[in-house]
Amino acid sequence: MPLITSAGIGSGLDLESIISASVDAENVPKMNAFAAKDEALQVELSAIGEVKSALSQLQDTIEKLADPDNFNKRVANITQPTSDDGDLISVTPTSDITPGDFKIEVVAIAQGSRALSEDGLFATNEDVVSASGGTLSFSAGPDKTFDLTLDAGATLSDLRDAINDSDSNFGVTANIINTGSEAKLVLTSTVTGTGNDLVITNDNAELDNVSTVANAGGAGGIGIAAENTAKDAIIKVDGITITNDTNTFKDAVQDMTITAKRESVDNETAKLSVDFDRESATTLVDELITNYNNVIGQLGFQSRIGKPLNSDSTIRSLSSQLVNALSTSLTDAGPFESIFDIGLGVDKEGYLEKSTLVRSLNDALDNNFDDIGKAFAGENGIASKFEELLNNYVDTNGIMKQREDSLNGQISDLEDDVENHQFRMESLEARLREQYAGLDVLLAQMQSTQTYLSAQLASLPGFTRSDS
Repeated sequence: MPLITSAGIGSGLDLESIISASVDAENVPKMNAFAAKDEALQVELSAIGEVKSALSQLQDTIEKLADPDNFNKRVANITQPTSDDGDLISVTPTSDITPGDFKIEVVAIAQGSRALSEDGLFATNEDVVSASGGTLSFSAGPDKTFDLTLDAGATLSDLRDAINDSDSNFGVTANIINTGSEAKLVLTSTVTGTGNDLVITNDNAELDNVSTVANAGGAGGIGIAAENTAKDAIIKVDGITITNDTNTFKDAVQDMTITAKRESVDNETAKLSVDFDRESATTLVDELITNYNNVIGQLGFQSRIGKPLNSDSTIRSLSSQLVNALSTSLTDAGPFESIFDIGLGVDKEGYLEKSTLVRSLNDALDNNFDDIGKAFAGENGIASKFEELLNNYVDTNGIMKQREDSLNGQISDLEDDVENHQFRMESLEARLREQYAGLDVLLAQMQSTQTYLSAQLASLPGFTRSDS
């Protein structure tokens, strides 16, 4: 606290020590009490925060368990042919597919058409394709089209660049091959499937040499050989032939997409096995066990004797509600009447664990996979009970947030109390200094008078000062 003046100069008394001791006698016990209360509030706030964090983690897990899609996942295991040619197929199953085993052969890969200019039409890539310009119209199949307008004097190189740079191009790539004696235009279309060959028409006969169809009808200067026509992809699933205009076969096996990657060599096949995604379900159950036990551990730790939440009614109530939620009776979950029927149990400390007392989790996954999803994510499943409970505690206006707000409010009030107390102590010091200042002056005057009188008496004839 600031010193107003230096007390005791006049009298020689140690008034600073007297003032300091007087202020400390009132200030120190109060400040110690403030510090102790602040520490207690901070510790309790930290404990509430730890519990809330554990509950939030459990809530995240419960949200996953409440989603039926997380129990409807399927996994496709593919055994590719033992060759150095790379994968034969890739597969994407949906959640609706029925588990099963399949053999898949890729008979043919889908391809787009490849068009080539006829011999002797262009000597170099700088040959002019149209002296006056015009428009070329490109199409492949029923719904792929774009137009390209060429300026007068456009060369073969200009045409190539215009095709490749067109923003409306649906998938035609142009290249020029120089043989040494001539230049040939090569056009490749990405549009696959039988009947989807590239067709090029024009509005100026000067462009016939770079069209598949002449302006007046008939063949143009660009042709497509039989081996370069657009073709379908063909696969065999368990010997059944399936044709598609692309390499992606949706629902060739119902609820599964098969993508052909290359053609089979010597009728080789890929073996496909579709099964329930047991690993995903097991991971979710493991996550539940971990995060539930984390909550139980936090509640037990923070409510021990000597801890800030010991005998806390909120914690006791939460612990009881967690046990009740875990023990929920299930309906419409097949043979599972409670969570303990799917291979889970609770030890003597209240921690959740995998158990084989009724059946193992693996047995439940093997025999009643869909019912496990219903046990957790069903209308009356475990997840719905936990969601209701945890929302009440963790949400924006939940119980834990209210506790945090209350504690933060008390800490704020305590800070105000400290400021008010410090002001009172400053006022007390000021009063003491004012009081002792008068005393200091009075004593100084008395000392001065004493010194004067002593001097006067000493000057009197016959006066003898006694030292006794």
